Amino acid sequence: MKFKYQCVDCGYTFESDEIVYTCPKCEGTEKEGEFPKGYLRVLLDEEYLKGLQKKDHVSIYDFFPYTIPTPEVYPVGGTPIMKPERLNKKLGLTGVFCKMDTFLPSGSFKDRASQLIVGQAIAHGVNKIALASTGNAGAAMSCAGAAYGLDIILFVPETAPINKLMQSVLYGATVVPVKGTYDDAFLLSIEYTKHFGGINRNTAYNPMTIEGKKSVSIELFEQLGRKTPDVVYVPTGDGCIISGVYKGFFDLWKAGLISRVPCIVCCQSEKSNAISQAFKTGEYKNIEASTRADSISVDQPASGRMAVSFLKEFGGYAIEVSEKEILDAQMDLVRTGVFAEPASSAAWAGLVKDRDNLVKSFGADASVCVLLTGTGFKDMAVFDGRVNMPASIENSKEAVIKRFS
Repeated sequence: MKFKYQCVDCGYTFESDEIVYTCPKCEGTEKEGEFPKGYLRVLLDEEYLKGLQKKDHVSIYDFFPYTIPTPEVYPVGGTPIMKPERLNKKLGLTGVFCKMDTFLPSGSFKDRASQLIVGQAIAHGVNKIALASTGNAGAAMSCAGAAYGLDIILFVPETAPINKLMQSVLYGATVVPVKGTYDDAFLLSIEYTKHFGGINRNTAYNPMTIEGKKSVSIELFEQLGRKTPDVVYVPTGDGCIISGVYKGFFDLWKAGLISRVPCIVCCQSEKSNAISQAFKTGEYKNIEASTRADSISVDQPASGRMAVSFLKEFGGYAIEVSEKEILDAQMDLVRTGVFAEPASSAAWAGLVKDRDNLVKSFGADASVCVLLTGTGFKDMAVFDGRVNMPASIENSKEAVIKRFS
């Protein structure tokens, strides 16, 4: 498919048959302590997009810049919609549902980006992919690498949850723990690619990651009977997921398949709120993130400028939630049968905090999607000190009667 690259910052638009990461005019021009500049949007051919109106059904693959060979090898997409009726009733709402990307192959939303990176690598004849991750992106890319026989080089902060790191080790990736933050691991992975070649899969740095993540919006459109939700709550750290959600609806809009882009709410921890603050103040300042929700704990959001740009262009907004609100949301979800990691739960916490505004703006019966991006099994240590295993009983009838009397 024909496509172009467009710089989020200067608008420079160009085509290339090579692997492209950033705008040659803007990369590195940000001031010290600011979000990076020069990251790119992918623009699909508009005539091609308009031609999709002739189809009775569209697939996520209709919107991908690269072909995905044998997608059944690494089946990404088709995740279910779940309606938590008990929580709807508790909030006095009727139309809230969860998009369960916890069901993807590696257990997180990051499989969507990794699938398209596989297509990019195969198209360019590359067998090696490097990236940095706090866990989920690394596990997803490692899963994809195992499925397609690609070499994955993964740089991770040594403090990342062991469950996530062990996933990547088991998939056969070369895991390199770093004595530093995610941002430190990010820079080292780029240095690796410069010295040893291969594709760099880093979130937003490689624009195809956002193109892969947009598939969730295409799916929602079809699952809801070729309609969009009124509102989507998205857990946000580096801004790549929310940018991908926006990009999917943007492409549907450009194709003439929807008349509007839904309202999208950026849900951030108060302790990792760089994008929320940039949206509110117009200042793109890095922070020192410290949230327990590790998947959205980001000092320097790679796709921060793009996320803010989308929010402003299409009438979205940002919500900040406390650590307690995130952990309470996680427990609310799991007690309703939905096991999500803290980062995912930030989206539900955002909905709860925003409930009155939602009703005022859209009504209690609005169609509302809460995007759940990672399974709770990713980070079991978060329950230490919060939930205890019950004490054992003796192996006897008397012990059972005593226990429940």
